[in-house]
Amino acid sequence: MWEAIPQNKLDWKPDTEAMTCLEIVRHFLESEYYYHLAIKNKCSLKVFDSPFEKKPLISVTSELECAETYHQQFLEMISTFSYEDLTCIQIDCSDVSYIRSLSDMLLRIGYYESVRKWKILQCLRTMGVDCPKVLG
Repeated sequence: MWEAIPQNKLDWKPDTEAMTCLEIVRHFLESEYYYHLAIKNKCSLKVFDSPFEKKPLISVTSELECAETYHQQFLEMISTFSYEDLTCIQIDCSDVSYIRSLSDMLLRIGYYESVRKWKILQCLRTMGVDCPKVLG
C-alpha cells in the first residue's frame, strides 16, 4: 500500500499542521518498532532509541528496507505467544494511563495501523491518485 504513493507526492500533506505522506509511512513503521519493544519489555519505554531517527527521509523503499528486519522480529515474537500469554501477560503503560493485557495491546496495534492506512488512503484520494485495493 505504501508503494502506491507516487514519488512526487511523498512531501504532500493535507494541511500545514499534518505529516507528509512519507512522514506517515515512517511514523507507522516506527510505531510498530516501539510497540514491539514495549511488548518485549512489558511496559512503555522510558527512553526510545529509534533506528529511524537519524535516517534522512528519502523514499518509501528506503523506509521499508530499514523496517524489514524489525518487522520480521516483531512477527517472530508474536508467533511465540501462547493463548495463556495473551490473557496473562500485562503491558504496563501506567505512565500514559493504562495497563493492558497482551491480547488487548495487540488489538490496539492493529487498530492503530488501520487508522494510519486509512489516513494514507484518504491522502491518495485527495491527491487524485489511484488507491490500491485493500483487503479487509
